[in-house]
Amino acid sequence: MAPLIGGRRRRIRAAYDALCDAIAAAHGASDAARESARRAHLDALAELWLREAGLDAAAADPALRPLLHSPGLAHIVRAIEDDRASSPPDTALPELDAIVTRAAGGAAGDETGWLGKIGELDAAGELPGLWRIGTGRLGASAPEFVAAVPFLDEAHLQISTRPESRPAAVTLVETLVMRLMSRFQPGLVMAHVWDVGQLTGPLPGLHPLTRSGLLTVHDPAGLPLLLEELSDRIRRVHTRVLIDGHPSLRAMAADGKPRTEPWVVAVLVGNRKGLSDDDHRQLQRVARGGLACGVQLIMVDLPVTVSASVETIDLDEAGAARTSITGRYVTVRPDPPLPATELTDACHAIAEAHEKWRSRVCAFEDLLPGAGEKPENSARGLQAVVGFAEGRAVVMSLDDASPHALVGGPSGSGKTNFLLAMIGSLTARYGPDELELHLLDFKEGVSFAQFAPGRRDRTWLPHARLIGVNINTDREFGLALLQHLAGEMRRRAEAAKAHEVTKLEDLRREDPEGHWPRIVAVIDEFQYLFSERDAVTKAAITLLEDVARRGRSQGIHLVLASQDVSGIEAFWGRPAIFEQFVLRIALPRARRVLHERNEATMDLPRWHAVINHESGMTHGNEIVRIPNASVKDTVDALQKELHEAFAEGRPEPRLFDGSRAPTVDALLALLPEGVPAALVGQRMDVTGSPATVALPVAPGRNLGVLGAASRDAERVLHAAAAALGAAFPAGGLGVVIAPLAAGSEEPAARLAERLGGHGPETVRLEGFRERVESLAAVVTARLAGDERRPIVVVLYAADAADTALDRTGTEALRKIIHFGPEVGVHVLGWWRSVPRLRALLTMGATADDLGAWVALDVQGTELQPLLPGMLVHWSPRPGRGLFFDRALHAAPEVVIVPEVGE
Repeated sequence: MAPLIGGRRRRIRAAYDALCDAIAAAHGASDAARESARRAHLDALAELWLREAGLDAAAADPALRPLLHSPGLAHIVRAIEDDRASSPPDTALPELDAIVTRAAGGAAGDETGWLGKIGELDAAGELPGLWRIGTGRLGASAPEFVAAVPFLDEAHLQISTRPESRPAAVTLVETLVMRLMSRFQPGLVMAHVWDVGQLTGPLPGLHPLTRSGLLTVHDPAGLPLLLEELSDRIRRVHTRVLIDGHPSLRAMAADGKPRTEPWVVAVLVGNRKGLSDDDHRQLQRVARGGLACGVQLIMVDLPVTVSASVETIDLDEAGAARTSITGRYVTVRPDPPLPATELTDACHAIAEAHEKWRSRVCAFEDLLPGAGEKPENSARGLQAVVGFAEGRAVVMSLDDASPHALVGGPSGSGKTNFLLAMIGSLTARYGPDELELHLLDFKEGVSFAQFAPGRRDRTWLPHARLIGVNINTDREFGLALLQHLAGEMRRRAEAAKAHEVTKLEDLRREDPEGHWPRIVAVIDEFQYLFSERDAVTKAAITLLEDVARRGRSQGIHLVLASQDVSGIEAFWGRPAIFEQFVLRIALPRARRVLHERNEATMDLPRWHAVINHESGMTHGNEIVRIPNASVKDTVDALQKELHEAFAEGRPEPRLFDGSRAPTVDALLALLPEGVPAALVGQRMDVTGSPATVALPVAPGRNLGVLGAASRDAERVLHAAAAALGAAFPAGGLGVVIAPLAAGSEEPAARLAERLGGHGPETVRLEGFRERVESLAAVVTARLAGDERRPIVVVLYAADAADTALDRTGTEALRKIIHFGPEVGVHVLGWWRSVPRLRALLTMGATADDLGAWVALDVQGTELQPLLPGMLVHWSPRPGRGLFFDRALHAAPEVVIVPEVGE
């Protein structure tokens, strides 16, 4: 039993000894840590005293002198001496003030006089790089110097406070924002304020700015909406403004281009607690992309880490600050607040100046670039100032992101004025080698005619290649434009393929010698193009969809304008077309142009428009004022300047005026020499080429003109015979002219006079039978021989001879029509109705013997016998004909009947 008790006692003693050793070790470590902390505290106090007083002052102070000679503080004295040796002398502080003053645009040291400086800065030229926040001091005895921080386009601000210094932080922010607002032109700096704990915001002194929209105070629960708004702005700037290679708005302005976007300062006041994960991520995205797009953050007691340039300001309990730009040894005292009355007066003055600025009537000249600015490059896209919002310029873009535009507004809303302003702004910025315009106006107006040479004003717009006016009944010409654009698109695609590129920008880089301007096709009242359910509408929809879809990569842009797009049935079920029209311009009371839930146009005043680059979504709205571009000395004056600068050596634009017909002589000048062909009119194409019927020695090569309209029929016959006469030398063409109806003698006489060199023979009704029989005999003889000298028989109202021709005469005429072309005898005949022609083309002649025909005032259903198996859509129009050549056409085409002239 005794051994067991002795063993237990030994173990207890050993455990007690170990406990005592542990307690002793803990006491020793505690004493050492306490001594170390005490020593560090004393060292810190000594260093603070010496640094604040300075070594020289400490040497003269009996209380501080022992610190300089204490062996334990020698390392602190050496560190202070090293810092003093590397620090600038006191004489450098004035130089530092001067540097900061220059960087801040001359006002870094100015604490007052803000009212006199309202609006002295615009977005052009060199801007302040630093903004004053107070005064700094390096040590207690050192002189003060100006303390400033980089802000606009440079860095965000992150301010940390203690509960006692929160008011000082608010004063600092209020003073800084006030400096920005007062120095810049009103409207160039916009502020947003959000406070997690206040409904009215933390900057009550600036609230007078809210009445003009310069300051917006957000609800405590509105941070997500504010961050989304800032994100939308950043996206818009990147996709619409920074499209020419510039990394930021500041770089773009430094390159001499006007800054069209204001700075947006977002003041976010937190409560030292972290944000939700979603808000934190969104804030980080805004911080990363904001500086390049003019979005600056001031974050007060908002613990967030961002991968962007951030200047920090840390305020202690006394309101003194340490900043990241001045370092930890400089104490910054924020400037005192402006007296409340002065602050209120300044805010009201800025708001009034902003109201005056944004309400001014913007003139057309304000849309144009400044004097001396070089024409811009369109490789990456087109940008043009089209109006003003809050006194600042608003830009519309046509590029890869927003390739096409849709413009809408009812009659009288200013749609034509907007188009003129847009054209003027574009052409003032881009030369004709960078931009080509194709302009069509379907309504009965001549808005675009001013861009072509006139009778009194012979100047023209060098950028315009095609101008179409008064084409509300000539939908085929609109189709011709789309066909031309599709052809140009194919040409560019082939060139891009040859250079192994995909976009116009790359093609221009790989083929700098090529001519690759951006093309903008403006079609006013485009809905007329799709107003009928016919072949024109079907073809136009197909082409429009193709151009809208593939044109963006080839630099081809569409601007379609309409009074009301809701009634275009042709687009029902085809959303792919309108999805390509990302840019929407809606004028007052316009419907269905913007998104169906976007009703921003309902309250728009006159001379205003909604510019939306987000397919009409509400968040993309920009309400702008459009200047008057429809009065004298606006677009016309600009055109004269551009004509003088660029017109030399360039062809005039092609003008198509639906109310005017080309002359026969003008069309004859376009025909190749020596090629026998009958001219029937002008084709509906962008070049205005003549429509002709080739008349070789071959069966069926006759021409028929159908309809009761004598004037148009006589003009077609005149043009056809005149073209044949011009193709042969004098005496090389036999001509027989037969005016068979009352009133046809005069046009027949004019034709005979024009063909006088060929010795034309005129045959009246009474001698027509005899002459027809003799011509039939000539045909019979030629069939057995080699004679092929061309003879043309021009019949005015051929059906009028039915009463004069008996069976023998009729058979003779049928023989001429059936067999004549293959021996060089061709008939150019006018029949006043299709049934009368059909009566002739039986028993010895067929419809194929009339190889070509032009129908005038004839309904499409009447033409079915001449085109078996084909549905003909044709309604007669004055001055227009439906032309079909069996050897050339798969379907008839519309031609313009030419004027004979005097």
